[in-house]
Amino acid sequence: MIHAQTKTSSITYRRAKDRIFFWTICLLSSFTAIPLIYIIWELVKKGYKQINLHFFTEVAPTTLAAMKANQAGELIPGGIVNGITGTLLMVAMAAIIAIPIGVLGGIYLSENSKTRFSGVIRFLTDLLQGTPSIVVGIIVYAWVVKPLSSYSAIAGSVALAIMMLPLIIRSTEETLKMLPGSLKEAGLALGSSYTKVILRVLLPSAFGGLFTGILLAISRVMGETAPLMLTALGSTVVNWDITKPTSSISLLIWQFYNDPNLVDMIWSSSLFLLFLILILNIIGKRVAAKWRIH
Repeated sequence: MIHAQTKTSSITYRRAKDRIFFWTICLLSSFTAIPLIYIIWELVKKGYKQINLHFFTEVAPTTLAAMKANQAGELIPGGIVNGITGTLLMVAMAAIIAIPIGVLGGIYLSENSKTRFSGVIRFLTDLLQGTPSIVVGIIVYAWVVKPLSSYSAIAGSVALAIMMLPLIIRSTEETLKMLPGSLKEAGLALGSSYTKVILRVLLPSAFGGLFTGILLAISRVMGETAPLMLTALGSTVVNWDITKPTSSISLLIWQFYNDPNLVDMIWSSSLFLLFLILILNIIGKRVAAKWRIH
């Protein structure tokens, strides 16, 4: 009888401790969400007024136009189409550069994980991932801007590609390591070459993880400002020439910040950039859930 009572009290104590721990975790987790909720609320509250058709079809307004609009109590004319097109151009070129190199690097690290050279590559990848973005901008300025004697979309895309590489390499490596070894063994047993097994069996099987890693890398660099200040510089017009200075959404936000007449454009541009990155993350999660490795 005493033993049964002791066992019951022990179970009750453990359940109470589990509940306390569970609600403590929930409380602390809610604290981490408070800053995010506050940021989104501030951006929506202050930025929605400028979101209209002109915001997506016109270039950034001048200081004079913004001053006149503010004095008249009207919305600031213009938009950020030069930043949108510049962001899309540079991110697309950066993806073209970084994705093949990053995926191939991740494949090598996954297939040769215990070699000394792989250890060196892995260490350099982690080191590059922790490198401040402004340092990447300075390096690309010396490598690309100075030889070309001009700021350009090419230089900006190279800087973004360098920042994307570590994320793509490590996500590719970790995704491929999650695949069961029987996949490769079955492909080789059927007479396929090593290259075909990699390209036609392993990579399609890991597509969800690879795609998610690529989207996260794109989301990571889409809001970068510091490296683009030293490489792309910015432009007041829509520019599709990759050898000329080009703007981006983040660069426009920085320019608006330095002009008190364009403060309202800061909130609208930040709101748009936030939702753009949010959409990319949602797409990545949906793809990962659909192609989840079992």
